[in-house]
Amino acid sequence: MSDEIDYAIMYGISFKGIPKEKNDDKVKTKARKRSYKNGMHNSGAARHKAEIRQKVRNRKSQKH
Repeated sequence: MSDEIDYAIMYGISFKGIPKEKNDDKVKTKARKRSYKNGMHNSGAARHKAEIRQKVRNRKSQKH
């Protein structure tokens, strides 16, 4: 008991918590990210950003 207390005093206590188990059952797709980038998921901010990206792509300076 006193060894544990001495160890805690000398080296401190770390509260790391329990490592979470990874759930590999989830399917990760690029479809969600793509729809967000294209503004297809009805978010006003995403639609606005998609419009800006499209305008930048259509500039003469961006075409090769």
